[in-house]
Amino acid sequence: MSLDTRTTPRVAGSSPAARGPRRRLHTMNVVSRYSFVLPAVVFLIVFMVYPLVYTVNLSLFDVNAGNFLSGGAPFVGLENYADFIGSPQFVPSLVITLVFTVGSLIFQHAIGFMFALFFNRGFPLSGLLRALMLVVWVMPAVVSASLWRWIFSGSYGLFNAFLGVFGISSTEPWLVNPNTALAAVIIANIWLGIPFHMMLLYAGLQGVPVQLYEAAQIDGASAWQRFWRITVPMMRPVIVIALLLGFVHTFKVFDLIYVMTAGGPAGATNVLSIEVYKLSFEYFRFGDGAAAANILLIIPLLLSILYLWLRRREDSTQ
Repeated sequence: MSLDTRTTPRVAGSSPAARGPRRRLHTMNVVSRYSFVLPAVVFLIVFMVYPLVYTVNLSLFDVNAGNFLSGGAPFVGLENYADFIGSPQFVPSLVITLVFTVGSLIFQHAIGFMFALFFNRGFPLSGLLRALMLVVWVMPAVVSASLWRWIFSGSYGLFNAFLGVFGISSTEPWLVNPNTALAAVIIANIWLGIPFHMMLLYAGLQGVPVQLYEAAQIDGASAWQRFWRITVPMMRPVIVIALLLGFVHTFKVFDLIYVMTAGGPAGATNVLSIEVYKLSFEYFRFGDGAAAANILLIIPLLLSILYLWLRRREDSTQ
């Protein structure tokens, strides 16, 4: 039997003429995909990566007002970090920052959780009320700080007038008293952060199955038991994320405190961010200010890394 030596017809798509358009189409798809990513990459490089690298580099030199433009600052390595950590202002500023952060975060989260549970019940105009609460969060911090500075004014402040309704006559200048200034600033920051926690927790509550509550209610569980046995365990990832993001944001708050007290009186509200500002733009010690700014960044970063490590460890054990 003779072999059929006729060639098999080529597939239409495998011809060189067909492969050309297909290759061009593939190239266009790749280019289009990267073109969507490119603006975000450029934004990250220009506004995040470059400032971070520049700040780290600046912190390794003794840069001040005299040698900033000339570029002749001597290299000092980690000396700026050691000087800031060893300075008399570091420990008090760190303590005040932690008190401000933790004090704000506890009440922001607790009150935000209550509002989230309230809006999760569903009632007429609940969407409108949630939107009105978000106005507080999107309002510029400088505007909010100016408002609260007026509220805590001693002579014509609304807070003293509110106390007068309950028969408490007060002309206390809350923001110029070292014993009350930090508490007043914390109250203002609590007011600013409640909508943020409320929206995160409200979104988490939407993912909790209603059937769990119905089954628990049939079994005779009280509202408090349903909250602790169903809501809190189901909401734990959202709660941790809200607390972590809230800590990172609150730890570096600057504008609110600067407008209300500028770190005073007598250093009562002198948080780390205010100290960074003073080093850089009042004393013009740019190297020391950059080192202080990096320390302000490292502390929340370490907390975030710790959370991610614990989260991964927990997922691996399940």
